[in-house]
Amino acid sequence: MLTSSVENYLKTIYSLQQETGWASTSAIAEIMEVANPSVTMMLKRMAAMDPALITYVPYEGAKLTPGGERQALDVIRVHRLMETFLVKALGYTWDEVHEDAERLEHASSPRLIERMASFLGDPARDPHGEDIPDRNGKLPQRSETPLTQLDPGQSGRIVRVAADKPDILRYLDEIGLTLDVTVEVLEKAPFSGPVTIKNPQPGSAARALGREVTNRIYVEASD
Repeated sequence: MLTSSVENYLKTIYSLQQETGWASTSAIAEIMEVANPSVTMMLKRMAAMDPALITYVPYEGAKLTPGGERQALDVIRVHRLMETFLVKALGYTWDEVHEDAERLEHASSPRLIERMASFLGDPARDPHGEDIPDRNGKLPQRSETPLTQLDPGQSGRIVRVAADKPDILRYLDEIGLTLDVTVEVLEKAPFSGPVTIKNPQPGSAARALGREVTNRIYVEASD
């Protein structure tokens, strides 16, 4: 059994590795809001486990071993199923589920998770559009783009929104930018200025969104 701290490190390293191929010590520390020396101690511990969960390079960072990646995907499966259960069965909104799922994922059993998955009909995605790893730790291949990267005149359907900022999720819900909504980029201000978007539906108003928001919205670009 892994501790909750190790499980949280596995998720963080996996996320960073998906973005850049590597998880630097400083990036892990920033996301987990801990000091660099604390990260270094944990990485050394994870690298020394038998079997090792990561490959660790001092002063640089870490990468998951194949076994560590499978363990990370198991933790991610539990978290995303928990979020889905909280929304579908208990009426949570998408901005409420992340923190409670974080707590619950460390207090579950494999039997509970598989019964939960069956109860939910083996969902493929969680309330934020994130893929849920299957029972074998597999994820589908996806093609998606941060909204920020679309050019003026391009449109895309929202397929995923980063889950860890409840205030941003609440704001997006208030203005109707939720999963499966199609948006068009009207203008991108220079120097990292706002991105002006519009839902092509008649009567929808244009909105200028900061890059902090548009970087967290992922779309499938229209051809």
